[in-house]
Amino acid sequence: MKIVYCIPSLYASSGMERVLTIKANYFADILGYDITIVLTDGAEKYPYYDLSPKIKVMQLNVDFEQLWSLSLIKKVWIYLKKQQEYKIKLTNLLMQLRPDITVSMLRREINFINNISDGSKKVGEIHFGRIGYREVNFKFLPTFINKIISQVWINKLLREVKRLSAFVVLSQEDKLYWPELDNVHVIYNPISIVPKIQSNCLAKKVIAVGRYTDQKGFDLLADAWRIVTTKHPDWTLNIYGGGDAEKYKRLAKQKGISKTFVCNGPVHDIASKYAENSIFVLSSRYEGFGLVLVEAMACGVPVVSFACPCGPRDIISDCKNGLLVENGNISQLAEKIIYLIEHQEKRIKMGIKAKESLSLFQMDIIGAQWEALFNQI
Repeated sequence: MKIVYCIPSLYASSGMERVLTIKANYFADILGYDITIVLTDGAEKYPYYDLSPKIKVMQLNVDFEQLWSLSLIKKVWIYLKKQQEYKIKLTNLLMQLRPDITVSMLRREINFINNISDGSKKVGEIHFGRIGYREVNFKFLPTFINKIISQVWINKLLREVKRLSAFVVLSQEDKLYWPELDNVHVIYNPISIVPKIQSNCLAKKVIAVGRYTDQKGFDLLADAWRIVTTKHPDWTLNIYGGGDAEKYKRLAKQKGISKTFVCNGPVHDIASKYAENSIFVLSSRYEGFGLVLVEAMACGVPVVSFACPCGPRDIISDCKNGLLVENGNISQLAEKIIYLIEHQEKRIKMGIKAKESLSLFQMDIIGAQWEALFNQI
């Protein structure tokens, strides 16, 4: 089977790039699929994660990243030109490749991919939840105008997604947020790491992982950690992720927790970092899935997570393989972290249970679900 994936780039250390790499490698190496990944950005930058040599990567070099440095008016004008360029280049490529299936990661190509008559079935794969997706918040516009723009934007998306042969979301919870659609399928993200060592849950260390963005709620985590560290000043919280960490370093300094609230950059061997820690915390305001939860659990680390939309409720059985916290409840987040700190035996047992509960997320299980979907459509 010949499959084309469309994604902006592969050089970032984010979850979407990690998951696509894992699945593409499996499809190429295990299922024998002919896989091509089409990029628009990141020319001359190497993929962050290792790709199978059987996978072909096509760089269209549209460079949407140029928009980041432009004013709003210029962004709109240049974006429209680049979008037209992308449409022409992707159309020509698909007409040449003639794949059986073309998968959009629901980035810019979703606006026109259904109109490309290359004979392939079109599939959408979203790595975000419906909550917060395509919501705009321009500070110079009134709230009601932002809401109108957001509604127009999401309606445009829905029109295109309805035309897809299949639309794949990452959790049963998120599926409920797409009532307008009858082509929704749920396929979880696979476990993305194979840890060589497991955490013994004895170190006085807590870990969080994610890009330094408002979505990840590291500001909320800082408030919770200030409560934790007053009772347990000998414990340390380390965050690992890409993006601008300076804002959170300043925040930690303002709150007087900079010695124990440490912001680090991304690391390739994140499994070794999980194994060094005894508790994992997810403080996100919303998620598409929460891949880092599965990663930490695979390393035998008990997790404490906001029950944010969407993902954590699909992954965590509260008080069994992890602890769920009311979304946004800072004091409760601190309370649950403190509970695991003060109950070592419970912490160790929960870490063991976390690892044992991940059968649904094994790549062979996820791969079989994708294979069945591809064959079906």
